[in-house]
Amino acid sequence: MTEGGIAKWKKKEGEAFEAGEILLEIETDKATMDVEAQDDGVMGKIIVSDGSKGVPVGKVIALLAEEGDDISNLEVPKEDGASAAPA
Repeated sequence: MTEGGIAKWKKKEGEAFEAGEILLEIETDKATMDVEAQDDGVMGKIIVSDGSKGVPVGKVIALLAEEGDDISNLEVPKEDGASAAPA
């Protein structure tokens, strides 16, 4: 699998979650699967919205935070793989 889609986010920005809770549903060409939280935390910022298709595997789709973190000023990190400057 090289890409998939975001079927539905189960948590909203600012919503707390516990390890094992479902954060979102992803779609592949063959199935829809739940993605569970590995640790407790807070949904900081959703970057890729519901219904998005063709999302490359490894792309940042959300920023997670810890309980008590200030999420009001979260910034999306720049993507790696920017074109190299000519030599």
